[in-house]
Amino acid sequence: MNIIVLGAGESGIGAALLAQKHGHAIFVSDFGTIKSNYKEELDQADISWEEGKHTEAKILAADCIIKSPGIPETASIIQKAKEKNIEIISEIEWGFRYVQDAKIIAITGSNGKTTTSNLVYKMIKDAGLSVCLAGNVGNSFARELLENPVDYYVLELSSFQLDGIVDFKPYVSVILNITPDHLDRYNNSLEQYASSKLNITKNQNEGDYLIYWGEDQWISDMLANLKVQCLVFSNEPHTGQGAFLTDDKMNFHFEDNSYSMNIDDVNLKGKHNLHNGMAAGIVGKLLNIRKESIRESFAQFSNVAHRLEEVLSIRGVRYINDSKATNVNAVWYALDSIVEPIVWIAGGIDKGNDYSELNAVVEGKVKSLICLGEHYESLVKAFTGMVPKIEIAKNMEQALNMAYDNAEHGEVVLLSPACASFDLYGNYEERGDDFKNKVRQL
Repeated sequence: MNIIVLGAGESGIGAALLAQKHGHAIFVSDFGTIKSNYKEELDQADISWEEGKHTEAKILAADCIIKSPGIPETASIIQKAKEKNIEIISEIEWGFRYVQDAKIIAITGSNGKTTTSNLVYKMIKDAGLSVCLAGNVGNSFARELLENPVDYYVLELSSFQLDGIVDFKPYVSVILNITPDHLDRYNNSLEQYASSKLNITKNQNEGDYLIYWGEDQWISDMLANLKVQCLVFSNEPHTGQGAFLTDDKMNFHFEDNSYSMNIDDVNLKGKHNLHNGMAAGIVGKLLNIRKESIRESFAQFSNVAHRLEEVLSIRGVRYINDSKATNVNAVWYALDSIVEPIVWIAGGIDKGNDYSELNAVVEGKVKSLICLGEHYESLVKAFTGMVPKIEIAKNMEQALNMAYDNAEHGEVVLLSPACASFDLYGNYEERGDDFKNKVRQL
């Protein structure tokens, strides 16, 4: 089969290498610049590639196109391929076609994907099972299938990755929440975005499991007529299989047994992380991991970098890196979890944000807002009159110097952008690393 891979990032390179192993003719095309380490991999594998262009004649002769999640459906080359009825899939779908006996645990949601995926991975690994973590975190799924065959694949999946699936079917799927994000890619339609998220379960059947937040109306409304076995996690007690919170416990309830965990014994900060913990705990039960082992994994778990990550305390001021908060809902959780007065650094590339959702956690708590990045005007407009002091910073160093001057003993400086990072950085990790480095220089 003649395979064209569009986009030579981690997912594209993994897909190309997996395709070559299975005897397909491969060509990799990237409209941008390919990183030198990926070029080297392609050359060593004797896979042809191009950068800085898409050679249409070559691409439109494909039997199948594996598309990078970063390429929108509206791209000209994608539209032309659709006109020719060429199959266009994601690297996740391509990898699934070569899965044999392994079980897939697939995790999505607007917020909490990375934390939950890492916690599930740790829990399975601690239980002594053969597992790897891939997808939207770490290596691509295709690369792991090629280099690291295991019994369980924990996949963190974005809506972009789920857009390109056809037959992909996880054994366990998790939908943590659906709140506005990436609406610029979905015609500003929350319904279209939610439909992409729910692709994670569209091929599941009676032998599979779906875990979801029972209080998310979007999820509940769109789950009618599914054949999959559903388990719910919730803030409120319920009698179905799944989990719920009480004042000091995470409670797990299943047909054959029930048990609880004291929240103080779980190394997860904030109610949103307790949601992630409940989802992960349900996964553990479905995989028959002993509850004692689950408890131990929860107690030892360290949160992922760039998500409410404590950096330093300077003059009694805590500096927290929440660069991974690239949408409004993630910022809500961050602001809600902090009790001290906050100097808030936010901004970047706005993805169609409605900042009014933050009013309740901003008013009276955020003493200063420092707007960093390209789309600062909407932040200024949203919070003028609500936040006592608003400033504009050109870069992270200037933002932190302003924060240093504004914050007093017993307060918090929080980087929680609510926006993408691509105006000043390559990704949220670069933005978070810059924040941490500049904090250390204060």
